[in-house]
Amino acid sequence: MDDDIFLKAPGTQLFLNPPRVLIIGAGSRGSAYTEATLSSTNCIVAAIAEPVTYKRTEFGRKYIWGDGQPQPEQEFDGWRQWMKYETIRRQRERAGEKVEAGIDAVFVCVLDEMHEEVVCGIAGLGVHVCCEKPLATRLQSCVNIFKALKGAAANDANGAANGERKDTVFGICHVLRYSPHNMMLRDLVLGKEVIGDVLSIEHVEPVGWWHFSHSYVRGNWRKESKTAPSLLTKSCHDIDFLLWMLCSPPPNAGTEPHLPSYLTSTGSRNFFRKERKPAAAGTATNCLSCPHEKDCLYSAPKIYYERHLKRGNTNWPVKIVNPEIEELYATAGKAAATKQLFKDMGEDYDANTSTGEVEARPWFGRCVWESDNDVCDDQSVTITWEDDPLHSDEAGRPVLKGRGAKTAQFHMVAFTEKVCERRGRIYGTKGEIEYDSATIKVHEFATGETRVYKPHIAPGGHGGGDQGLARQFLMAVEAVDAGRMKAADAQREFLGCDLEEAFRSHAMVFAAEDARTERKVVDWGKWWGEKVESHIGGL
Repeated sequence: MDDDIFLKAPGTQLFLNPPRVLIIGAGSRGSAYTEATLSSTNCIVAAIAEPVTYKRTEFGRKYIWGDGQPQPEQEFDGWRQWMKYETIRRQRERAGEKVEAGIDAVFVCVLDEMHEEVVCGIAGLGVHVCCEKPLATRLQSCVNIFKALKGAAANDANGAANGERKDTVFGICHVLRYSPHNMMLRDLVLGKEVIGDVLSIEHVEPVGWWHFSHSYVRGNWRKESKTAPSLLTKSCHDIDFLLWMLCSPPPNAGTEPHLPSYLTSTGSRNFFRKERKPAAAGTATNCLSCPHEKDCLYSAPKIYYERHLKRGNTNWPVKIVNPEIEELYATAGKAAATKQLFKDMGEDYDANTSTGEVEARPWFGRCVWESDNDVCDDQSVTITWEDDPLHSDEAGRPVLKGRGAKTAQFHMVAFTEKVCERRGRIYGTKGEIEYDSATIKVHEFATGETRVYKPHIAPGGHGGGDQGLARQFLMAVEAVDAGRMKAADAQREFLGCDLEEAFRSHAMVFAAEDARTERKVVDWGKWWGEKVESHIGGL
């Protein structure tokens, strides 16, 4: 039986006293959360902190000050300048001076490797923080963030006891949790239990053949030593999704997570390496000088010009090659934008270029088989849970409902038609679910019937997840600032995820990487004790 059931999207959230928001980082994710904030709430994007003048000015004109001139409290050349300004502003306010309105919430959208210094740097200011994923690029950095935020929370509690409002919310941008599609999927599986107890999940992230070459071969996330493994930079979303489905407690089922028992992982850089370079390409290292370019799938001109700019798209990924192309296209025309794009694609490095200079920036015209990339383009992770009952029934038998043995299998693959349109299957004791990014099909064993659900597809990135995350985070912020809820309660009510849960899913990625690189089965409890518990102590 086909039964189309639609999940309605929530409307714009209007606040009586809308929170004021600072965006740190004017890149694509900073813009995404700004647009999500403005389209889903009446919150005020009040300031931008961004060191690149062009990006900061473009962002400010588009979202903050329009055609006028920015006020001093609206733009900063980085988070440190804002922090210095905010510290002085508070001193002036305490001295009785009439001051500009402050910032209530911050979205941290800088490069992944900068998250630690920013989040730890502002943790003590008592502002609500939502950090783009991943939390950090190294396990120790995640531990440092965890400790900084936990320490700030302890100070918040002391401040609250003294009558000061410092109780703060923390959000991590695991946006897959907040798309209408995935919220319906989790409700069907854990809320309504339409397939009984879950026994296993197969989940696939199809990155997209050209998208992977853009971001993970030529782009910012190509090198583990510079950023992090692709399992973290691309797929921490998906590991978090699996733990949300199988580890986090179901609705109204307490707070005790069903922790995994062990995990394994395999993966490598299968294709984007010099050994795979077509012979016809010869010694060419850049697409614009390559004799094989016209026959190459991964030709930079084909990807950035023919697939995008030629068709009028100056946004992602063209804007990543050069953020000024969008304005150039609008003011000087397509020919000027095309000329600039080809100039950018023609930039190259050679044996005389220092390693530091090569690693410092992406090279979007570089041959995909001659780049300095080293991250996996294909990886699988298997996470296994064992029985872990919390109590027994009247007959003394363990109650395994929701806490029985189960398995999650994850596959990140670069070479796909679909671009980031996740798909998978969930196997239960009473039925089976098949899902992609648009539909959810539920098959019941007892009746032989299949119901098809079509969740609302919300606008914006990640199937509406960007918008959902921004709205839920700011609802939690407003509830705390209005004095209606404590931060921990608002976090659980609106975000459904706390700092411990966000930290755990990142730790799982690092454990999977240990399993892959050391070719071993990782015992989760033992690994956690050695790699995490010993560093965070009693926090």
